Amino acid sequence: MSEQQRAHLVPGDRAAAAGGRYAVISAAFVGILLISNVVAVKPIAFGAIEFGSVSLPLVFDGGVFLFPLAYILGDVLAEVYGLKASRRAILTAFALALVASLTIVLVQVSPPAAGWENQDAFAAVLGFVPRIVAASLVAFLAGQLVNAWVLDRLRRKTSGRFLRTRLIGSTIAGQLIDTLLFCTIAFAGIITGVDFVMYVVLGYVVKVLAEVVLLPVTTRVIAWTRRAEEARTAFPA
Repeated sequence: MSEQQRAHLVPGDRAAAAGGRYAVISAAFVGILLISNVVAVKPIAFGAIEFGSVSLPLVFDGGVFLFPLAYILGDVLAEVYGLKASRRAILTAFALALVASLTIVLVQVSPPAAGWENQDAFAAVLGFVPRIVAASLVAFLAGQLVNAWVLDRLRRKTSGRFLRTRLIGSTIAGQLIDTLLFCTIAFAGIITGVDFVMYVVLGYVVKVLAEVVLLPVTTRVIAWTRRAEEARTAFPA
């Protein structure tokens, strides 16, 4: 971009050009959280593991399919953009999830229009969302902040080396906090006994394993994003 072209950019254009990748990653991060909050209302049963006379049910919530991606993007934000920028994205996601929860509650309690016959169905499905979102908000905020903090601390301790080890370590810590808080707040008293224990353990194990499996993707995205940001800094558009 020439100096003449740059001179005609409005402040917003300059900001968008400077932080485009961060904005896209942050937007995806927020979107994944919001989608996960809605689909998490459905517990999913994938059969059971049999140990003799003991049957351990495989129970997950709908968020298990998508929510691990939030941690992958969180790793990218913390590793490439630093703890402060990562916290900004986390707090933005937290705020918008809170807005979504309050909006759902407001719509649910509003009187239905004449001819609308799905109020009970709406309440049956999305009526559970406020508790799910409350659980998700607390768990997400605590888990993501722990994940980002651990990753940042390990990066400082290792001078930026051992990326895979640092990613796994931060995932183990962050997902532990996230899973314990979410499962307890969202489903304690609804899923009980051994079902609840298996739900917590399996949810944690699956989420950690999903991130381990996707580790090559995470490291490549981090490397690509870092190179792109370094190139932008060295040769601004």
